[in-house]
Amino acid sequence: MRILQVIDSLEIGGAERMAINYANGLADKIEFSGIVVTRKEGELKSKLNTNVSYLFLDKRKIVDFRALKKLKKYCKENKITHLHPHSTSYFFIFLFHFFLRDVKIIWHDHYGLSEFLSKRKSLVLKIASRFFQGIISVNYQLKEWAEKELYCKNVIYLPNFTSIETSEEKNTKLSGLEGKRILCLANLRIQKNHFFLIEIAKKIKETHPDWTFHLVGKDFNDSYSLTLREKIQFENLQNTVFIYGSKNDTSNIINQSEICIFTSSSEGLPVALLEFGLHSKAVVSTSVGEIPLIIKNDKNGLLVDVDDVEGFNSALNSLINNSELRNQIGMNLHDTILKNNSEEAVLNQYLSWLNSN
Repeated sequence: MRILQVIDSLEIGGAERMAINYANGLADKIEFSGIVVTRKEGELKSKLNTNVSYLFLDKRKIVDFRALKKLKKYCKENKITHLHPHSTSYFFIFLFHFFLRDVKIIWHDHYGLSEFLSKRKSLVLKIASRFFQGIISVNYQLKEWAEKELYCKNVIYLPNFTSIETSEEKNTKLSGLEGKRILCLANLRIQKNHFFLIEIAKKIKETHPDWTFHLVGKDFNDSYSLTLREKIQFENLQNTVFIYGSKNDTSNIINQSEICIFTSSSEGLPVALLEFGLHSKAVVSTSVGEIPLIIKNDKNGLLVDVDDVEGFNSALNSLINNSELRNQIGMNLHDTILKNNSEEAVLNQYLSWLNSN
């Protein structure tokens, strides 16, 4: 097989990370593995392995014939058999299908608002799905939705996977005291529920003023970001909550943290959870999306209801006050991720599924 991943950008995000992971992971398993970026390059480009073919289309409008022709030439030269668009890049590949019809299309759905699927706009996607050979869903809710709403019925659930970066540069130095940092690795979006995090930080500051919160993820400099910063100032948390924006040295950042958290109101299966597990970090999370399929409460992490400030505060305090508990559930999560979300297991299932079609 000769498979080409397709993604709209390589800015830091879950779908973008998975496109990179698939391209890298497949490079030693199939004849050809490549990735094409349609619209915008980004920091994740540096994560590509040298044996992965790369193409940037620099698409500048919705229907960009120059970009479509460029991709057609590339696909023919490299004898591509499968196009694997991630998230919204399906639309460009839907248009491309009319230029080159003998390539199979496998769409990968990373939709992050799984709890609000009833509000998802899907008319164009539904039309495009007539041309899909198969659909990969990153959680069971998305799988059920696709089977019900889309024309393509060949739908498989494949969990996200990740691997530890061993060669990344260590550029980021987190503020606060070593051994007393709490990390939230998520873009500044409304579904990540950072204002809930602020309420938790207020309580932790009262009982453990030397512990600090570190928010790493893309800052869109929008009203959400502005209001969040104003809230931090208003609550006098400038020395408790720190915002860093996008960073590329994820492993370095996780290694500087003692506890990792998710405060989201909606999730799929966040790649960050897998990264936390590979680094054996203790995790406290809201019970949303696929997270409860990974975290079993009190065994390999702690789960709390969305917006339950008292419950989240209690869970965090139990970890802050007990280093042995932190270490134990961190190791348990590490074992869980290695068993169920390894690159080898997921890619073998992926290739077996493709071969059966």
